[in-house]
Amino acid sequence: MEQLLTIDEISRLLQVKKSTVYHWTCAGFIPHTKVGRFVRFRASEVEAWLQQRQRRGRTAMAVGLRADRPA
Repeated sequence: MEQLLTIDEISRLLQVKKSTVYHWTCAGFIPHTKVGRFVRFRASEVEAWLQQRQRRGRTAMAVGLRADRPA
């Protein structure tokens, strides 16, 4: 069985405040598991959740900038 992470551990991992993690949990934004009255997180589910939200940077041409013009 995969180890479950606590609120403290996931907030350190994501570098956000614990209150933010609680808010995300209540809103159903971040995948979590309730164990009795405790909230826990599977690292693999959080990793997959992060991968779904990853965005690529834009190239200069994609935002309409040209190399021959000053910004």
